[in-house]
Amino acid sequence: MNVKQLVREKYGEAALRVTSGRGNACCGSSPSSCASGADPITSDLYDSLQKAELPETAVLASLGCGNPTALAELKPGEVVLDLGSGGGIDVLLSARRVSPRGKAYGLDMTDEMLALARSNQEKAGISNVEFLKGEIESIPLPNDSVDVIISNCVINLSADKDSVLREAFRVLKPGGRFAVSDVVTRGEIHPEIRKNMLLWVGCVAGALDENEYRAKLSAAGFEAVDIEPTRIYGSQDAISFLTDQGIDAEAIGPQVDGKFMSAFIRARKPAGHGGRGRSCCG
Repeated sequence: MNVKQLVREKYGEAALRVTSGRGNACCGSSPSSCASGADPITSDLYDSLQKAELPETAVLASLGCGNPTALAELKPGEVVLDLGSGGGIDVLLSARRVSPRGKAYGLDMTDEMLALARSNQEKAGISNVEFLKGEIESIPLPNDSVDVIISNCVINLSADKDSVLREAFRVLKPGGRFAVSDVVTRGEIHPEIRKNMLLWVGCVAGALDENEYRAKLSAAGFEAVDIEPTRIYGSQDAISFLTDQGIDAEAIGPQVDGKFMSAFIRARKPAGHGGRGRSCCG
């Protein structure tokens, strides 16, 4: 099974867990921490006011590592695209911030998550939203059509991050903003973690080094690249999300102390630079 198939399967299972009332989704740590909501990556990302705005199933389905809607400085009238929108929490929050004339798109490849997101949209009564089925490596929107791209701990799950960033650049309008939360690494990471496929779904093994992330954004055409850590994970956090992955967490945890972090990643498409590559909706 390749990375994309694994991600689709596991995120489909996460959506069904929420819709069936069997608990919250989780970023891949041990079952006990997932059930308790104590996942060190996904817990406590949204304040009580934001949670109160949305259906409980939107909150329970959150698999992110940050809160891009709180950091992206969205403005009324803007068009926002969420890459890997899952249960829709960030799309629905964004739609309210860009209303009344703005619009929020959510893009996801998992049927179960799309069904959950559309249900959450209906429950929330938000009309300026559209959920699209597709892959973040091939965005089904035209060139220069989006003001802001957000994403929440999804780009690190892609095995072809260069394509994701090129596509993000293409669909952004000149001067458009890239404002995503993602997991990044700092320094050398134990190879046993890198090779473990299950950890792609846990937001860990696919994470880029922070300097490599900057280089890839620049190569895609972005400028003003900035990476701001929002959570830096210690050895106990590492043990928590390595548990039950077939890895000696107690031995490896201290070796990755401080090397994984959630970060807010900003960049901008240069003004006057139109989209490049395919024109639309492949």
